[in-house]
Amino acid sequence: MQLGLIGLGRMGGNMRDRVRAAGHEVVGYDPRPEVTDVESLQALALALTAPRVVWVMVPSGDPTRETVLKLADVLSAGDLVIDGGNSRYTDDAPNAALLDEKGIGYVDCGVSGGIWGKDNGYGLMAGGSDEHIELAMPIFDALRPEGPREEGFAHAGPVGAGHFSKMVHNGIEYGLMQAYAEGFELLEASELVTDVPATVKAWQRGTVVRSWLLDLLVRALDSDPELDDLRGYVEDSGEGRWTVEEAINHSVPAPVISAALFARFASRQEDSPAMKAVAALRNQFGGHAIHKE
Repeated sequence: MQLGLIGLGRMGGNMRDRVRAAGHEVVGYDPRPEVTDVESLQALALALTAPRVVWVMVPSGDPTRETVLKLADVLSAGDLVIDGGNSRYTDDAPNAALLDEKGIGYVDCGVSGGIWGKDNGYGLMAGGSDEHIELAMPIFDALRPEGPREEGFAHAGPVGAGHFSKMVHNGIEYGLMQAYAEGFELLEASELVTDVPATVKAWQRGTVVRSWLLDLLVRALDSDPELDDLRGYVEDSGEGRWTVEEAINHSVPAPVISAALFARFASRQEDSPAMKAVAALRNQFGGHAIHKE
């Protein structure tokens, strides 16, 4: 099968390699001449035989919307566009409607696996019609991990369901990482535990907290046992915020994910205006000591 792949960064480049290794032909496009296979989106369309399947792997928001708009002009009726980036699910229906005016299909696909997916495979959550999912299934099978399809791929529902599922997946990821991080800090703070990396490593087998994320924490501690080379400053890429917003919209209590998101906000403050206000209030009502700049 042929696949057009737009965006050959860390994820897209590795996905191109994995799909090719499965025996499919991949024609990739990227603005960077050192990695692209063709010079333009028009050239990509001409290099593929109809019905074309084109996978978009570019940053979410305007870059994805602009790419979909351009594809509407170079593809033909019967072709299929898959948005495999981290788009917000609310972008999917407008993208699908735009392409549908030209008779072009649309599938949204949440992709999990990061830089390790090239070798381990990617967890995939797709939204779209049965017809379009079936058309792209050879590519989904090439990208997912080995083993039963249902353990690495889900047709989650109609258009939008794939990105909604990936959003929730990433929200869960926030909570899991924060729990491991708080446990690590508590171990570090204790005078009783003298070998924190060894303790965390011992959780990898047989315990109820074993996971791939834990394996990655062990890997980080193997190279930097006290994480001295890092600053405790953590960005958020959007999905955690969206998850919390959807929890509010659906009246679903999500205290763990919310707290994990807010902890990232706190990590980016040199000093906390809120805590200054608390210190001022304690001083005002109780005469408690304050620390001045």
